[in-house]
Amino acid sequence: MSKTVLAPSLTPPAGPTAQPAAVPMLDFSRQYALIREEVLAAIEHVCDSQKYILGEEVSSFEAAAAQYCNTSHAIGCASGTDALWLAMAAAEIGPGDAVITTPFSFFASVSSILRCGAQPLLADIDTVSYNLDPAAVEKVLQSPAGRKVKAIMPVHLYGQCADWDAFAAIKNRFGVLLIEDAAQAFGARWNGAAAGALGDAAAFSFYPTKNLSAYGDAGLVTTNNAALAERASMLRAHGMRRRYYHDEVGWNSRLDTIQAAVLQVKLRYVQQWNEQRQQRAAHYNQLFRMAGLAAESIAEGVVLPLTHPKASHVFHQYVVRVARRDELKAWLAEQKIGSEIYYPLSLHQQTSLAALGYKTGDFPESERAAQEVLALPMYPELRADEQERVVDAVLRFHQ
Repeated sequence: MSKTVLAPSLTPPAGPTAQPAAVPMLDFSRQYALIREEVLAAIEHVCDSQKYILGEEVSSFEAAAAQYCNTSHAIGCASGTDALWLAMAAAEIGPGDAVITTPFSFFASVSSILRCGAQPLLADIDTVSYNLDPAAVEKVLQSPAGRKVKAIMPVHLYGQCADWDAFAAIKNRFGVLLIEDAAQAFGARWNGAAAGALGDAAAFSFYPTKNLSAYGDAGLVTTNNAALAERASMLRAHGMRRRYYHDEVGWNSRLDTIQAAVLQVKLRYVQQWNEQRQQRAAHYNQLFRMAGLAAESIAEGVVLPLTHPKASHVFHQYVVRVARRDELKAWLAEQKIGSEIYYPLSLHQQTSLAALGYKTGDFPESERAAQEVLALPMYPELRADEQERVVDAVLRFHQ
């Protein structure tokens, strides 16, 4: 790449300067400072009530989350991983069934299918959104293995919904269920409809790094299917509909009341925080363009994240594609700038999933993304001057 003249806002000052402060990948303390009193009051109320398991905060959070997602039902549970399992188990997906999902996701997307006793079938991603490619899914459905497919699990990766128009059409053609892995996409939308209300059921994670986050593990299943919701509620509590009467072998996956209390406070702010994430993503885009780094291919510069015209991207992560990704990550670390790789190895290449029968080369787009993607600092409280430091460091790496 030819050297680029720095834009004025990116030009480092002349002469000796103090060592710049670090730019962390994520800073929990900034958000906590804004809502500390509300959170502590909510936790104190739970402690005073001494109702720590499925207390009133759980049911009130479930009702508020269902309203936010525009679904009839929301069922809190212990984690996003459990939410995926609950959604599928409640839909009676199990041994003899197959579920299609992506190889470019967190491990739980596949492990939850295995936990149901079903067979994971993988299909490659598209090159722009990194989400499951509907055309690749159709090829799997048309193959001999496709006869066992009961559901498709698209992942709304990095905070952008998968192409739901295409998946809805596939559902109509093949009669399969659609289970949203919306772990990274609370507040995202497709054509105006909320993530969580698009499929037959959806699973959210409230892991501390998520857009809507707990102070520990927590998850949620959303659905408009009353029978599925009732079954999920039963399965999360050891298969009980009545105390000590176990209709099925379920699991202990209840949402802690304290975590529900924290989530209820944060739910009031998540729309604002998502909008701030979108603003910071737009500012990153502007800075990269001003620096002359934005490019159509990694051979020419930095490939910026693109948002589908029908999607409202909530930027759980701001992910770029670059050549020499690992070298850039090391360089940023030297500059005290955080970054992360989501994900450095496709799921079909994981040692623990070798029994799925896939090999390197089977999903080239997923494998290529795993070598090129890099997430840069992204959170609502990220400052403009910190973003300028990030882009300036990327520019100096490329010069």
